[in-house]
Amino acid sequence: MSISYNNITVRIHLDRIRANYELLSRKASAPIGVIKSDAYGHGLVPVAKTLAAAGACTLAVGTVGEALKLRKGGFDGRIIALLGALSSEEACSCRIGHIVPFVFSLQHLRMLSDAGSADAPLPVALKFDTGMARLGFCEEDIPGLLQALPGLPGIRVAIVASHFAVSDEPEKEDFTREQHETFLRITGALRSAGLTFEATIANSAAMLAYPETHHELQRPGIAIYGANPLHGTPNEHMGSGLSPAMDVGTPILQVHALPKGRSISYGRTFVAPRDMRVAITSVGYADAFSRGLSNRGVMMVNGQRAPIVGRVCMQMTAVDVTDIPHVSSGDTAWILGGPGECPVTPEELAAAWGTITYEAFCLLGLNPKTFE
Repeated sequence: MSISYNNITVRIHLDRIRANYELLSRKASAPIGVIKSDAYGHGLVPVAKTLAAAGACTLAVGTVGEALKLRKGGFDGRIIALLGALSSEEACSCRIGHIVPFVFSLQHLRMLSDAGSADAPLPVALKFDTGMARLGFCEEDIPGLLQALPGLPGIRVAIVASHFAVSDEPEKEDFTREQHETFLRITGALRSAGLTFEATIANSAAMLAYPETHHELQRPGIAIYGANPLHGTPNEHMGSGLSPAMDVGTPILQVHALPKGRSISYGRTFVAPRDMRVAITSVGYADAFSRGLSNRGVMMVNGQRAPIVGRVCMQMTAVDVTDIPHVSSGDTAWILGGPGECPVTPEELAAAWGTITYEAFCLLGLNPKTFE
């Protein structure tokens, strides 16, 4: 549900999302569009329609509930639920909605088999842990899994998956390659036992930096939205050409003088070192704009950079516009993106925020959105 009590505008450029997906499609054979968590805050159904128009036959969401919302939104391709079916009701929803759930335990496999039938088995994706230590079967579980599968006629293994932990960190390449070697052993053992499936382990960073990990399916997420997963690393150039799809703007409420020696906002954490002019913008932590950005980061005002000064409040934040001419009430301050030669990038905002681009997108995307 969107935040409904503010003045923030989140503008989503669907054409950039399509261009990013098409760029990724030139690098790999079958990218699945990962649109979990409301498409990382970019809007589930509009992004799904954009990716489908760009040729995406399979999309991945988080929960079964999100998959059903996507199905009701008109997407008729394959839908994968990455968190799987957590109840018998959700298992039945997978059957009715033609949803492929990730599954990570024999208990869930049995539940899903009960929801399907031998005549119409439910396709599932087996999730294996190769190094994340989150959800998944382990390599040691394969004998028991192979023994159990013949007694589960209501399911059909369609996909075998795992997930990289540090493919976006080139200095930890050894661990990424170790994970991939484990995945190769797993898929090899399952195929030797007669299973036929599509394999997937590559995320955005692996799609760009490790082509040998592409297998039959790939799962780009953050790159679709224009953030470079290799930003700040020696491999940053591998993500060139991606274009951020989210702009976030807020109106300026007032512009006034801040004399030298005068403090601003709660706690007096900023005292003017000279005579200044400040603009009070209509955004704060109630709008999912972190209080951690107090005295850090910038906004774009009239095409120029305006540093944040003082503490971020619940619905207001001050910026320094001393050296920016013609700023007045009603102008727009851009928190992310916007016009100008040096817009605030997702990576820059996330660094000032002390987080990652994923979180910044998801939180700012809670605000009302428009689509272009």
